[in-house]
Amino acid sequence: MPEWGPITSIIYSMIRITELRLPIHHAPEDLETAILKRLNLSPKDLISFEIFKRSYDARKNVALAFIYTIDLSVKNEETVLKRFSGDTHIRPSPDTSYHFVAKAPESIASGQVLRPVVIGFGPCGIFAALLLAQMGFKPIVLERGKKVRERTQDTWGLWRKNVLNPESNVQFGEGGAGTFSDGKLYSQIKDPKFYGRKVINEFVKAGAPAEIQYVAKPHIGTFRLVGVVEKMRQEIIDLGGEIRFSQKVIGFDIQNEQITGVKIEGHADLPAKHVVLALGHSARDTFKALHEAGVFMEAKPFSVGFRIEHPQSLIDRARLGPHAGNELIGAADYKLVHHAKNGRAVYSFCMCPGGTVVAATSEPNRVVTNGMSQYSRNERNANAGIVVGITPEDYPGGPLAGIEFQRQLESKAFELGGGTYEAPGQLVGDFIAGKPSTEFGSVLPSYKPGVHLTDLAEALPAYAIEAIREALPAFEKQIKGFSMKDAVLTGIETRTSSPLRITRGANLQSLNIKGLYPAGEGAGYAGGILSAGVDGIKVAEAVALDYLAD
Repeated sequence: MPEWGPITSIIYSMIRITELRLPIHHAPEDLETAILKRLNLSPKDLISFEIFKRSYDARKNVALAFIYTIDLSVKNEETVLKRFSGDTHIRPSPDTSYHFVAKAPESIASGQVLRPVVIGFGPCGIFAALLLAQMGFKPIVLERGKKVRERTQDTWGLWRKNVLNPESNVQFGEGGAGTFSDGKLYSQIKDPKFYGRKVINEFVKAGAPAEIQYVAKPHIGTFRLVGVVEKMRQEIIDLGGEIRFSQKVIGFDIQNEQITGVKIEGHADLPAKHVVLALGHSARDTFKALHEAGVFMEAKPFSVGFRIEHPQSLIDRARLGPHAGNELIGAADYKLVHHAKNGRAVYSFCMCPGGTVVAATSEPNRVVTNGMSQYSRNERNANAGIVVGITPEDYPGGPLAGIEFQRQLESKAFELGGGTYEAPGQLVGDFIAGKPSTEFGSVLPSYKPGVHLTDLAEALPAYAIEAIREALPAFEKQIKGFSMKDAVLTGIETRTSSPLRITRGANLQSLNIKGLYPAGEGAGYAGGILSAGVDGIKVAEAVALDYLAD
């Protein structure tokens, strides 16, 4: 059990300096010198400081520089703050440390009260279970897939041998879909309580690089995530939690609009009155079981499209100009949006600098793509999803209709790829011209098991093809070379987000089933590792407070 109170490696500081600019190749001691100069202080007045955030300014016509946000403690801080009261870049630091909302009652430890159950052990489930464990609630986690290292071997089985394990793959297993991604740890969610800081700090405590606490766009990468996830699992166990692998939830016991237990394939029913649904966006059979049990859910928008690959060097030159290749900046990324004439929005999704396109299906005889990078981001190609927004009006039929829409597209992609889990692909020049591709040019695709060249016009609805054909030349205006004829499109990207939302109320419980807590990406409340982790924390707090209210 952790010591009660904030758990964080961040020292609470009295003063925050923003927009502190230094040349990118500055010496470590130059940062302290700049702080003292900015505040007009002598070295003896500075107690401590640390970097809260570091970004960079790589505009082509300015000197390459780091931009810092610094938290620091000084002597006579009130005097210093008063002296700079009119300076918007010198302000009191917010408290970014985490404070627990509850402590488990003795009835949990004694077994008098049912322990909370967490279904799913991706980012959301990990943080929901971790927070519950840290508060003393000893959660039970049910994960349909395997431990992360066993799961990795199964995933390679599809990539290298065209053999899919439907229960152990990119989507299912310890760490969730985020394990086989770029490991991005940034989000645009509103986070007034700094839960994202808690997520980052826990990753660092588990072995992630310390720099993710302050770099502007932190990422971990797949191989490092494996070890991090294992250490977080062990902490949950050490605090009294249980992680039960290969336990697939197939049904729910509900009485008088209250969850009373879950049904597990091949095992006895597990009684429970507090169940966190930390499902991934691909838990299609679980969504069906929830729907059959009467849990309220509704269809929601998502996106479909292709993966696009360019030489990473092309993206670096277009985005960084003379600064391309600077090791302190690393591989460049991009974010693009185009509003097509037919009313559709086309945008880049899950951009992976120096990464690879990976096979991400979880169902037999279907093809799904995703992007992945290692921490180094040093692979030859850059890749991103180029996707088109769709709404429930495009797939009418109720809350599960989006799943069937995805399945139809994924089955067609399997067929277009030759029926061997190879993905259908096409050169960008041929795609724009509307003719099938027959051979690769200067860009070789990274997708394994392989890419089968064809005509991708058959892979998506006509409105999506029309919008993407219009968007690619438009993106050329922002990134020179983006519509290069040899760039490769690989199909298809369908798992951008959950196609449904398991709607919850202000207490974070299901609208119509008490004790059921929809959470994370699968329930429609997150998109990516960081936001899923934050949602896991929020739901864990709601569960803990409900225990104390009983």
